[in-house]
Amino acid sequence: MRTASGLDGAFLSLETADMPMHVGSLHLFEKPPLRGRDFTTQVRRMIAGRLHLAPIFTRRMVAAPFNFANPVWIETTVDLGFHIQRVDLPAPGTLAQLQACVADLHARLLDRDRPLWMLHVFEGLEDGRKAYYVKIHHALLDGQAGAALAAALFDMSCKPPRIKPAARKAAEPEPGALGLIANAIHHDAAQYFGFARKLPDIARTLGGMAFGGSAEKTADAAGRIAENIAFGPRTPLNVTISGERSFAGVTLPLERVKAVAHACDATINDVALTLCSGMLRRWLTRHGGLPRKPLMAAMPISLRAKGDTEMTTQATLSLVNLATHIADPLKRIAAIRSAAGATKSVAGRAKSLIPTDFPTIGGPWLLGAAAALYGRSHIASLAPPLANVVISNVPGPPIPLYAAGLRMTDYWPLSIVTHGVGLNITLMSYNGALGVGFTAARCAVENADELVADFLSALRQIERAVAERDAIAAPGKRKPRKAA
Repeated sequence: MRTASGLDGAFLSLETADMPMHVGSLHLFEKPPLRGRDFTTQVRRMIAGRLHLAPIFTRRMVAAPFNFANPVWIETTVDLGFHIQRVDLPAPGTLAQLQACVADLHARLLDRDRPLWMLHVFEGLEDGRKAYYVKIHHALLDGQAGAALAAALFDMSCKPPRIKPAARKAAEPEPGALGLIANAIHHDAAQYFGFARKLPDIARTLGGMAFGGSAEKTADAAGRIAENIAFGPRTPLNVTISGERSFAGVTLPLERVKAVAHACDATINDVALTLCSGMLRRWLTRHGGLPRKPLMAAMPISLRAKGDTEMTTQATLSLVNLATHIADPLKRIAAIRSAAGATKSVAGRAKSLIPTDFPTIGGPWLLGAAAALYGRSHIASLAPPLANVVISNVPGPPIPLYAAGLRMTDYWPLSIVTHGVGLNITLMSYNGALGVGFTAARCAVENADELVADFLSALRQIERAVAERDAIAAPGKRKPRKAA
């Protein structure tokens, strides 16, 4: 019996029919060389031999009595006939049909009486390729733990390695009410004790952040951080949402993004934020108008130590000013680079202070009631948004991956949208490419394909700006003539 952490429990408590709290990914694979082999059967056989590689496959949630504390996870048996299902796309089987079907599947809640994951295998794509969509509750993993999960879902060559079979764990009996109550009390007592032990370290870290640098550096850092501490403007994205979703994905050569980053003395994450900013400028111009006030993005920052692959959520959210009021893409990326750098600096220094586990007695009931009330009251459509959009950039595998002998060609992530933040943009690098997934509440963004077109336009705009800047600078850098 393993108690869900405070952060993981929050994802469970905040979940409603309008706000499913699972993440997912859509994977496309090359066309199989031979007909007659059922891809669904092969995938089911592959996962069956790897259940022991990822504990999330066999963990089931058991709620505390009256939902008074976080639930626990216990080992259970797995029905792969339920968890891995085949979906036949209607003719002609276009990419748009696939993405629309995935959007509908992403809107459905996971069954809490079973392990919180599903995998849908798609047949009928018009180009003969195969695809599958996997979704897992966010209470079980974050983006970086999801990358570690790839070892169970994929191979590194077209010939699957022999994986040593493991003895299946016996299903654990469901704990009784007294056992769950005692477990909750023990968990919270440990959390209070741990917090008390960390107080001296917390004081030292806060003191170093406040007084560890010169007055000038401290003032400069404070000024840059202040740019990220503000409410965003009201936009059509920031409304009370319904349960329906829209989704679209696009794959870019990673070299194009790296070239822009190098030319602008920026990071890949800075470029990603700038492309999202440019996309939002275009989309909002057509949908309600571009606000004069810059949009704010919530950006997940990992708290995970290097080498830590535990299947749990270890991340926090920070705010970044997207500088959408700046038309010039080169000036905008410079502003975003400054804002994102300040955010990461503070998050890095405060990393040890941010808890992912904490006392939870009474928390699930309060969070669940608050989430239901927040949705019914439509406050999100009236109050100024703290963030306008969520943008996440997750490093993925740099090598090609395979499933059931087929090479994966595209890797598009899907994530969570909430009341007040109806768009989530997640980027995942894979094998020299960058997969971008746009997950939206359909009431906020009816057609996610528009976002793809605007994102690509934003990339072309900044590439043109870099080329024009370099062309202007070129005459002053003439090469000396060669001697006759």
